[in-house]
Amino acid sequence: MTDLAELLGIRHPIVLGAFGGLSSIELTAAVSEAGGLGSYGLYGYDGERIRRTAAELRAATEHPFAFNIWLPLGDEVEPGPQHAVFAQALEPFYEAVGVDVPAPPERYLPSLEEQLDAIWDAAPAVLSVVYGVPSEAMISEARARGIRVVGTATTVAEALALEAGGVDAIVATGMEAAGHRVSFLREPEESLVGAFALVPQVVDAVGIPVIAAGGIADRRGVAAAFALGASAAQVGTAFLATAESAANEAHRAAIRATSADASVLTRAMSGRLARGARNRAVRAIEASGSIAPFPMQNWLTGRFRTAAGEQNLGELQSLWLGQSAPLARWDTASALFEELVAGVPGS
Repeated sequence: MTDLAELLGIRHPIVLGAFGGLSSIELTAAVSEAGGLGSYGLYGYDGERIRRTAAELRAATEHPFAFNIWLPLGDEVEPGPQHAVFAQALEPFYEAVGVDVPAPPERYLPSLEEQLDAIWDAAPAVLSVVYGVPSEAMISEARARGIRVVGTATTVAEALALEAGGVDAIVATGMEAAGHRVSFLREPEESLVGAFALVPQVVDAVGIPVIAAGGIADRRGVAAAFALGASAAQVGTAFLATAESAANEAHRAAIRATSADASVLTRAMSGRLARGARNRAVRAIEASGSIAPFPMQNWLTGRFRTAAGEQNLGELQSLWLGQSAPLARWDTASALFEELVAGVPGS
């Protein structure tokens, strides 16, 4: 088996989870500087913003980092007549944060081609993807530029598809993890496998390195990941609770206050299934029965979620967190990283 740390150019097999909308230069750089793989989520970023982010990261660290993108599933909707209907259904939330009901944009998301053009120019050490298998052209271009490609699987079948597609490593992400369930072969509700069951089965099924994700927040989780056969551990929620993340105080408080059995899987905020805290916004949107398809719902709720974040109104934000949230006890990225490394065999 290929040594993953050597493959990715890092000193310690600890990977920062990529947060769509909550990544920060400071946290990504802190993990890379500590010897792990800092990751930065590019969801919704256009080419100009990607290039600017790459420049800021390179100014903050000389060590390897990963960019993460969402591959299109093919079910994404474009702005149309339904926009106004779903926007009006969310009017109470816009009023609560003092913003107008938004008119439809020209597009909800930049194209994959635009994002990739900027990523090829930026040449991060690693490109990680969710929601699918990179195309042969993507893999070839990445290899030509010396970029390692990491895919994300929620089932063994997805892991096999990713290996066949030519990725360098696979993140096996259990259902305990925070944020979106990135299943792509079956519906996410039909792909809910816990990390303790998923990781060893993926390790047995593929011949490339596996990164364990979901429920890992301290040295015990890291040690368990390696005992299950993983080559690295990916940590999200615990890093999201640190001072260097882009989460605000309301979000950090929710992480520390939400028990393992209190997080929920919901489509309320984005139109796709994701794990987080069931706050006022989630409860009200679920009760209304009015949830737009992706990415319309994500764009529409994003208009009030952004304002709520600026006002530290946790009840109106997407409070993504995983089932290990109560274990997020470290206030800084460096302290958490030291704790995680202590779980690596031979450390």
